[in-house]
Amino acid sequence: MSAATKSKNRVAAESKAAGELLPERGIRRIIDTVLGLAKKTGADQAEVHVDEIADALTRFANNGIHQNVAEHGLTVSIRTVADGRTARTTTNRVDEDSLRAAIESSLALAQSQPKDPRLLPLLGKQRYRSVNRFQKHTASITPEDRARAVRRACDHAIKQGQVAAGIFATGLSQAATGNSHGLFAAYRETHAEFSITMLEGSAASWAKANSADVRAFDPQKLAQRASDKVHLPVNPRELPPGRYTVILEPSAVLDLVGFLFYDFSATAVEDKRSCLTDRMGKQIFGKNITIVDDVYHPLQLGAPFDGEGLPRQRVLLVQRGVPKNLVYSRTSAKAARKKPTGHGFHLPNEYGEAPMNLVFSGGDSSLEKMIASTNRGLLVTRLWYIREVDPYEKVMTGMTRDGLFLVENGRVTSAARNFRFNQSLLEMLRNVELLGPAVRATGEEAFEIVVPAMKVRDFHFSEVTKF
Repeated sequence: MSAATKSKNRVAAESKAAGELLPERGIRRIIDTVLGLAKKTGADQAEVHVDEIADALTRFANNGIHQNVAEHGLTVSIRTVADGRTARTTTNRVDEDSLRAAIESSLALAQSQPKDPRLLPLLGKQRYRSVNRFQKHTASITPEDRARAVRRACDHAIKQGQVAAGIFATGLSQAATGNSHGLFAAYRETHAEFSITMLEGSAASWAKANSADVRAFDPQKLAQRASDKVHLPVNPRELPPGRYTVILEPSAVLDLVGFLFYDFSATAVEDKRSCLTDRMGKQIFGKNITIVDDVYHPLQLGAPFDGEGLPRQRVLLVQRGVPKNLVYSRTSAKAARKKPTGHGFHLPNEYGEAPMNLVFSGGDSSLEKMIASTNRGLLVTRLWYIREVDPYEKVMTGMTRDGLFLVENGRVTSAARNFRFNQSLLEMLRNVELLGPAVRATGEEAFEIVVPAMKVRDFHFSEVTKF
């Protein structure tokens, strides 16, 4: 048996022994193998990233399961540095011949690049704050477990004369990085997500949750929430376009403010691609808006290190409406004479860095209190098809869906036909009147963020949609 075949079989055996993911020693062996081969191949420096996922998904529609799929994949991303040049290649094969070929490809690509005067030496060993986001209960979920939860949700829909569709997904993932200067960092997590859309005639409603711990949400309660709301959108009223007070549920807030994340990149500000260019230190949001980036927040997920292996820092981005700080990669920090914050992407890249764990401070107003305090407005379940119209003023356009309701005299009186909106996020975050408790929200247009529900005045709806 060849050495390459033995290596491949050993990795497969370790993966099987670990259940679904390689143990850390298996990941280290891959990284050490790459670094050893890179040294023999002539790379001045080498950096390795290993990513592994084991995901499963149960999909349902028309009150029944119609698909169950599982995916298990491992990728090895290799960056070499030689004579002031760098390049990266990726492979999903871990035998020595394939790894050697990937290293040689990376070196060949690097040789075709111009020298990068801003290229920094690789990091040495780092110390990382411990985070534990691997939940054994989530990791042990079976297709039968997901099927039972889906069946209960669909049975509820059938009893109510409704039609349910959605997904129940669970999975495990891990990421590790190492380099020729002795750095090694590893992280693993579990994740679970349940999304359901309820249909009743032409009306639709929706609910969704996401967490590292599958026990953090109840699929049956999500189904109940969607079922209760779908009764209301029957025969929606068509209202005139204009400016309305809106009560945005957390998913709607997330899908809007999620578009702000890249604006806090030091590279984007320097390149004048950020809405914060020439606005740092100025009052541009309301005094009730405070934002941090915090990978260590108990409701967040993600590795405590960035694309170069630098430990992530908690960064205060906005304090009482005033942008205070940006996030920095090592390169942008050196250019700005700042300290890096651990938010850089894998090199080489043209984007620099970005905060990936946004946390908005919340308040104590429930949705019920927001509705009760509203003389006339709209309750928004969620938004979709959001696109940026004006990057500097952060004007976004998109549409409401799956539950838009008219609020009159402190109560929901009817459903409303969906609107298209054209709204500046800067203006929106100046017009926030009430905040709910901050929660881990999930939507469809942005990655998960910790945000509150918001009551916002003068939200601009530009036209009525035809569905």
